[in-house]
This record gives sequence, C-alpha cells and structure tokens, in this order.
Amino acid sequence: MVNNMDQTYLERLIEFGPAMLESLGETGIMMVFSVIAAILLGLPLGTFIFLTSKNRPLENRGLNELMNALVNIIRSFPFLLLVIVMQPLIRTIYGRATGDPIAASFPMMIISIALYARFVEQSLLDIPKEVTETAQALGATIPQYIFKFLYVEARSSLIIGFTTAFVSFISYSTIMGAVGGGGIGDFAIRYGYHRYETDIMFTAIVIIIIFVQIIQWAGLKLAHKLDRK
Repeated sequence: MVNNMDQTYLERLIEFGPAMLESLGETGIMMVFSVIAAILLGLPLGTFIFLTSKNRPLENRGLNELMNALVNIIRSFPFLLLVIVMQPLIRTIYGRATGDPIAASFPMMIISIALYARFVEQSLLDIPKEVTETAQALGATIPQYIFKFLYVEARSSLIIGFTTAFVSFISYSTIMGAVGGGGIGDFAIRYGYHRYETDIMFTAIVIIIIFVQIIQWAGLKLAHKLDRK
C-alpha cells in the first residue's frame, strides 16, 4: 500500500515537475529584480536617510521626514493591496499587470527598496559614535565617509539585514501567486490548492523552506566571516 502511494506521488511529481521548474524560474526572475532594486536603490536610500538625520553631515529635517514617511507608508501598506493599486501603473508601463514574472516584479521592487532602506538605516545608526567622529576629524569627504567608514563598520550588519530582507522578498513573491503573478506561490495555489493536490502543494512549500534556510545560512556565515576581519 505504501509503495503504491509512493509510486502515485512520484508519478504526479514527474507530471507536475516541468510546471514546478518553470514556476521556480519565475520566482528567480522576481528575486533578481528585487535584489537589484534593493542594492541599487534601497542601499543608497537608507544611507541618505541616515545622512540627512539630526547631527549628521547632510542634516535636512524636511527631506529626512519626507523620505521616512515614504518608506513607512510603503512598508505598512498591505502588500496584496499594493499589488492591486499598482496594476494600472504597471499596465501602462509594461503593457500587462499579471501573469508575467516581470510584471510581478514591479511591486516586489517597490517593497524591496523600502524594506532594505530601513534595514540599512538601522545598521548605520548602530555604528559607534567614535567611528563617525573619527571620520569627521580626519576631514573625510561624503563618499569617503560612506564607503571607508560607514559601510566598512556596518558590513556584517548590512549583510544580515539583506539576508532578512531577502527572506521577506521570497514571502512577497509567493503572495504574487494570488493575483496570477507566477512563481512558486502561484504553482502551489493552481496545482496544489485548486486541484486538491495537497502533496504537490506541500512539496512546493518544502522547496521554499529549504531555499530560505540556505539563504539564511549563507548570509549569516558571510556576515560572521566579515565580522572577524
């Protein structure tokens, strides 16, 4: 009986395998866009929020409050509603708003920028005052202050923050399945939930969990390695 059940599961796994691989590729596309947005825009945004805060080199209360407000609004906005609200804009820019991993990447990029920007700001705020005072005493320029003092001192924290944000990106990518955005979440809903293929759905969940654990392990290992240098 057990062998028959295993055989049935393996047969279904082989049947749904191509669709599962395709969905993993779609999730990969969304993650790539999210990571690029987080690094190229989230990192500098978080840095700029830090630099424009009180008693910092670029102190600007108005600009700082504006950026903080934008980040807070995006982070507190329910992601599924954010996806729905952005659909007209995505359709205007890209031509379609659902059923495509690139279209699904637009709201993913927005949330990734805001999420990582906040992690970056917190990491920089945790830097000891002695480091920033040393940079100012040496007459460091803003680029030198950022790249030779801030990022060097906070590198482990920045990596841990990015790892945490990356795991959140994966969670957000699964939500895209609810609106036909593709990805492993969409696969779990279409092939597992709607067709009552519970074992296939749990297989997709296990794959997501394993992937998350690998990312967390790699991120923490890299952070600890850099922290010892």
